[in-house]
Amino acid sequence: MNFFGLARRSVFRKPVKSILLLLIVFAISTLLLAGVASKNASIEVQDKTRQAIGAGFLLERNAEYRTKRVREYSEKIGNDKEGSFGGYHQEKEIINGVETWTGWTTNEFESLDIKDIEKLAKAKGIADYNITTVTTPVNPVNFKRIEDKDVDQNADVGGVSLIGNKDMKLDRNVLSGNLHIKEGRMITPEDKDMCVISEELAKQNNLKIGDKISFNDYHDTENSKVSEAEIVGIYQVDQKMSPLMQGDTYRSENVIFTDLRFPEKAEGETSPLYERAYFKVEDVEAYDEVKENLQKVDINWEQYDLIDNNGNSETMSSNFNDLAKVSEMMILVISVASFVILVLVFLFWLKNRVQEVGIFLSLGVPKFRIIGQIWSEAIMITVLSLMLSFAVAPAVSKVTANYLVSQQVQQMQEEEKNNEGKVSTEYVAPKQDVQSISVEVTPEMYLLDGVSVLVLITASVLVSGIVILKRNPKDILSEMS
Repeated sequence: MNFFGLARRSVFRKPVKSILLLLIVFAISTLLLAGVASKNASIEVQDKTRQAIGAGFLLERNAEYRTKRVREYSEKIGNDKEGSFGGYHQEKEIINGVETWTGWTTNEFESLDIKDIEKLAKAKGIADYNITTVTTPVNPVNFKRIEDKDVDQNADVGGVSLIGNKDMKLDRNVLSGNLHIKEGRMITPEDKDMCVISEELAKQNNLKIGDKISFNDYHDTENSKVSEAEIVGIYQVDQKMSPLMQGDTYRSENVIFTDLRFPEKAEGETSPLYERAYFKVEDVEAYDEVKENLQKVDINWEQYDLIDNNGNSETMSSNFNDLAKVSEMMILVISVASFVILVLVFLFWLKNRVQEVGIFLSLGVPKFRIIGQIWSEAIMITVLSLMLSFAVAPAVSKVTANYLVSQQVQQMQEEEKNNEGKVSTEYVAPKQDVQSISVEVTPEMYLLDGVSVLVLITASVLVSGIVILKRNPKDILSEMS
């Protein structure tokens, strides 16, 4: 009888040991699948402060991905070297005799990719789209800004704020119904060197439609190049727009809307900084379908947040704090622990089968055939274990991902609490609540899990089999007496 036949008989002859191995392999396979699925989970978070307005979607940079890029680019330059890479710069400074490192980025690094925006704009169900620049502080050259005379202006840059739009009618201030045109018109895609100012700014400076106002870089007001824009509209608001930062530079009355490429020109930059893109849905009844169409577009989604009109966005596990790293560590620990446990199990098997091994050796059965029988027994049990683990994997993966995400949320909250008061900043991190976690166990994951378990079983059998391969047959036979 070949060793496959002997293996089958042995499995049924020793049910306790077989069931023990079945449960161990079942647990290993299930946990490995849960780890892989969690690593590739998609987490839907909600941030009411960043929700798209109306029947549309908002595209913004993912903050976690930005942090990761800064770290990667710094490593490429060299952690102890000065230099630049991909729009990220770092240099060494000596402050009060202490060596410190400073890093900063350019528009090239921070901006949304125009090619990605245009790809998304072509998705089925998108009727129109807009691109909005970051709020850009600049120096007013030939007009006076609105100021609070009772406030010390030394901490302020003394400028006004420019917001560039491809199509102003899709700017969030307009879509919300808060901003209205009092005179003239809004910025259109065809405009160049055009602007729309507040009624307060127009009144203070006696400005009217057709007048031209000038700006330059507030860092060097004396020598920087002056850029000029024609006033095509005057707006009014129902409620003051929320300022980006403290200071009169960012107050509602000093916000000036321009064409898309004017802000970079006014601040002396050579490339734009697109902060967000808005995609208008053609048919509100097909909102969810259009969202799926957008998500199917071939771009690097890891670097973006696609936000719906409820403030929901899906972020990859690699961008959700350290979820991907935790999942990878989980997989590594399970793999190492599983290998050790399996080696011990097979050593136990062999130790209790000395008599059987001795008989085989006395009959002239080669050692590799004996190892082959042990391996065959293990594979038979493993196949059944994999079938069972595949059946429960989706449910276990969901529970595992939920647990890991909850731990990451708790960790982030503790870090925020510990860092309170340590850093002086006006930036307020967006409040993001986890809405749902999507975990999918794909055929590729099943295949990877099956192969990994088989490799673990094979390696464990071979390592434990060294006990036989290294020993002299006489020594093994002597233990039978």
